[in-house]
Amino acid sequence: MKIAVGLSGGVDSAVAALMLKREGHEVVGVTMRLWREGHYKGGDRDACFGPGEEKDIAAAESFAATLGIEYRTFDCSEEYERIVLGYFRDERRAGRTPNPCVVCNRKLKFGLLPEMAARQMGFDRFATGHYARRVEVGGRLAVARATDESKDQSYFLWNLTQEQLARVMFPLGGLSKSEVRRIAHEAGLVMADKPDSQDFYSGDANEIVGKEDAEGRIVDMSGKALGKHNGFWHYTVGQRQGLGIGGGTPYYVVRIDACRNEVVVGRREEAFSREFAVQGLNWQGAEPTEGPIEGFIKIRSSGRPAGPVTLAGGVVSAPDGLFGVAPGQSAVLYSADGTILCGGTIISR
Repeated sequence: MKIAVGLSGGVDSAVAALMLKREGHEVVGVTMRLWREGHYKGGDRDACFGPGEEKDIAAAESFAATLGIEYRTFDCSEEYERIVLGYFRDERRAGRTPNPCVVCNRKLKFGLLPEMAARQMGFDRFATGHYARRVEVGGRLAVARATDESKDQSYFLWNLTQEQLARVMFPLGGLSKSEVRRIAHEAGLVMADKPDSQDFYSGDANEIVGKEDAEGRIVDMSGKALGKHNGFWHYTVGQRQGLGIGGGTPYYVVRIDACRNEVVVGRREEAFSREFAVQGLNWQGAEPTEGPIEGFIKIRSSGRPAGPVTLAGGVVSAPDGLFGVAPGQSAVLYSADGTILCGGTIISR
């Protein structure tokens, strides 16, 4: 079988390619070029988008040569700026909390990249170094949580379509990070100890937002002014640090009012929601339904799914409440065994 592996220059994608090659597959390496010099400043942090891309591409190319596989890069920079950065900018300017990785995965990493690669190279399946598993449930394909729950990335893959899942492979889904690094060490890979990329952008995300600071009020749930800020887009729902409100019980961002340029804060108990709406549902392990359907939910990438909760008619009901429900973020519904049933975008709390 001919398998195209998305190489990032890091240890995970390299080990995924190595494992597939050892299994006897014909492996080729592919990488997206995203960075265009002069468009953004960037920074020094390891990130998916930043000026350090050339170093990562050089590492991927060197690895491919060592493994003896064909390797090509594909320029997706224009589409990335238009689709992913444009989405990020619009969401932040609207006072919502974007999830650029979800958009990038659906549109580019598992969309445009394999489509471009297929036209030039041809392959049977497309693999990545994500910590996730692909499973089949009642004739439907779905992403499931990885064996290593501390590294699980299934949350970012809820929006993959049935067509995309039909050609995808996740070789690392059953491995722990320590096992992956051990395989890399034993194979003598130079990226064996390379730190994980943790950020979406290596620089200041406010550069992408592109708005000048504008003074506004920080208010409590009753509308009482507690302080000032330099623009609502600097804040996200659930945030505690950096509010500049001293003394007493801590406050958390509960809501962002973009029209009034206000950041609404409350005590921790005021930041819980027992019901919220989602839109744009993508169904994976469950057949599309208006509900009700029960499962366990994640509303941010960290932590385990919480619940049980019920989804019906685009409304999630969480009897125990969920902290920091942020419009714009992803809400992903899992079965008890960790299979994604469906996911959507939060539109209200």
